[in-house]
Amino acid sequence: QVQLVESGGGSVQAGGSLRLSCAASGFTICMGWFGQGPEKEREGVASGTWGGSTNYADSVMGRFTISKDYAKKTLYLQMSSLKPEDTAMYYCAAGGLENCRPESKPYTYWGQGTQVTVSS
Repeated sequence: QVQLVESGGGSVQAGGSLRLSCAASGFTICMGWFGQGPEKEREGVASGTWGGSTNYADSVMGRFTISKDYAKKTLYLQMSSLKPEDTAMYYCAAGGLENCRPESKPYTYWGQGTQVTVSS
């Protein structure tokens, strides 16, 4: 079992930035960030392996960046140039996926989520 705890959400104006954190109790091959907007399905935003590879959804490419602190077992999502359509509950997820991409399945472990609200 791996526990995941997200933090860092909040309210920001369009064009602003936020950094989300995901503290993990253990290591898995793949970590990912998912967003679920109001009345929308949850969708993959970004993913990365502890070894270094990262992948992003087209909608956030060039605006969001994953980074990792191996010693702290913490995954970060730096969100920049935020748009109102980025408003969502963001979840951290982890799993033993060898093809570590936001759209890959299944992610086994999930955090409780952190809310991001972007106003225009």
